[in-house]
Amino acid sequence: MAADDLSDDDIRTLLRSTRRIAVVGASDRPERASFGVAGFLVARGYAVTPVNPMLAGKVLHGAETVASLEDATPLDLVDVFRRSEQAGEAVDAAIALGARAVWLQLGVLDQAAAGRARAAGLVVVMDRCPVIEWGRLGLPKAGVPGSAPGA
Repeated sequence: MAADDLSDDDIRTLLRSTRRIAVVGASDRPERASFGVAGFLVARGYAVTPVNPMLAGKVLHGAETVASLEDATPLDLVDVFRRSEQAGEAVDAAIALGARAVWLQLGVLDQAAAGRARAAGLVVVMDRCPVIEWGRLGLPKAGVPGSAPGA
């Protein structure tokens, strides 16, 4: 069971309404989950901006990696691949930058940061993976569900 209180419909709605995603903690190493998830999201039609100061300027999945979340705006959702104790910084930046949602990956738990985000009106997904949720919810193999071509 996930650490958030979101229903399947909540997750489905979030995935359908999101267009721009910043992946904090992006990696250029194919064996890393952040690399695979970013590629998966790009393949589904999302505009993904990888965020990693060590890789700034490098192109991953067709997008230039930026050094900070501030360089990834505008954005809808911030997907966080950081240790739990480091997630709060990314969540606070997402709040300050006007993101609509934060997604803390599997194993990333920060209830205090989640509370701050919810208080600021953001949707908070915690301890889940969008690749797993996509398959579990039976969403289409390609394209962002619910979006018009060219949207």
